[in-house]
Amino acid sequence: MMQLKPEVLDGLAAALRGPVLRPGDPDYDAARRIWNAMIDRRPALVVRCAGTADVCTAVAFARDHGLPLAVRGGGHNIAGNAVCDDGLVIDLSGMRGVHVDPDARLACVDGGALLADVDHETQACGLAVPLGINSTTGAAGLTLGGGFGWLSRMLGLTVDSLVGAEIVTAEARRRHIGPRQEPDLFWAIRGGGGNFGVVTRFEFALHAVGPQVTAGLVVFPASQGRDVLRRYRDYVDALPADVSIWAVLRQAPPLPFLPPPVHGQDIVALAVFSPRAPEDAAPVIAPVRTFGHVLGEHVGAVPYAAWQKIFDPLLAPGARNYWKSHNFTTLSDAAIDVVLHYAASVPTPQCEIFMGLIGGRANEPAADATAYPHRNVTYAMNVHGRWSDAADDARCVAWARDFFAAVAPYAAGSVYVNFLTQDETSRIRDAYGPNWDRLVQVKRRYDPDNLFRFNHNIAPVG
Repeated sequence: MMQLKPEVLDGLAAALRGPVLRPGDPDYDAARRIWNAMIDRRPALVVRCAGTADVCTAVAFARDHGLPLAVRGGGHNIAGNAVCDDGLVIDLSGMRGVHVDPDARLACVDGGALLADVDHETQACGLAVPLGINSTTGAAGLTLGGGFGWLSRMLGLTVDSLVGAEIVTAEARRRHIGPRQEPDLFWAIRGGGGNFGVVTRFEFALHAVGPQVTAGLVVFPASQGRDVLRRYRDYVDALPADVSIWAVLRQAPPLPFLPPPVHGQDIVALAVFSPRAPEDAAPVIAPVRTFGHVLGEHVGAVPYAAWQKIFDPLLAPGARNYWKSHNFTTLSDAAIDVVLHYAASVPTPQCEIFMGLIGGRANEPAADATAYPHRNVTYAMNVHGRWSDAADDARCVAWARDFFAAVAPYAAGSVYVNFLTQDETSRIRDAYGPNWDRLVQVKRRYDPDNLFRFNHNIAPVG
């Protein structure tokens, strides 16, 4: 990085409402720390923005001084794209406002808000945005990659509820975009990642959900995994769109509804969710219990906002994480056998394999309706390599990579962009699929010099 004179840095600080952090400042190390502890980068400057004007100032400063530029929303991205070495980080973590208009069923969400912030405000009105499954995730990063979770089968992806946005583009100009205001740019941010600017505000259509939903876990022994997963696969083919069931393979955590001898044992857990009342959901969910011998279950009425946090303890910040992911249109018997083989050899108790069920409304739009293209996907399978000791890096990463390679022949060949790690640049085109060429065109128009390149990058050429 070029050396910036003290008076230049002082001028930047004077032009901002939020603080500028530099190496050696008391809050600097906390500001560069993100969810994935494998990422240890040292930016030259962290601008903790207090509003959109600060974002405009920071973008202009990075551009004019040739600084690498990263944007931090929730800091949850597995690849660590929220921070960069020797550059400037635009930190939106102070911009967490969520403003709900219950009559218009509209939520305006600031770029640093977490899923928990959105759920807290919207659920006070009995409304929701279809978001992800970990409440500490940033709403911005989730949305820019497409966004899926428990409500996606019923309500579509997160981007399918996005109706407008405010974005600061490479010329440090704020723009309000939507279906009729710069529609190409609006199309591109709905799945094209952070390639086109800094989104400082999202405008979401809201849907009636909660405050109570039906949700919980039904747990089976891994020894019955082949029968459980085959029956699960056949069962979800006819599942109503307002019911979602995900499969998770891991060692059993010490859940209170599981007998102590089960704790630490290999299991297949089916996570059940529906916005229906328990009595309405019960007939649909009942067949799940026939898939095998139930070791324990806890399914019933739960506040939606609480269910959104249910997996937070398994995804807490501070651990080392490495993921590999595939999309699947179907789950073959051969794929199930590969999944079971690798689930039986997890390198640490924190590792897991999950199959997120999508389909339903999420698959109704055409592939080119939004930048997110994967409208034929039934399952997004993610391998969560997770551990605490750096000495375990090699074997945990190898386990994830070996599984990825073994199951690849049965996968769709595409991938959810938010699940890509930093070493998977060769798969970026797989993430954007048939929309790649149009995304390049939009990138060329709005960021021809590729200022916003610290992401799963769409270069403005080729």
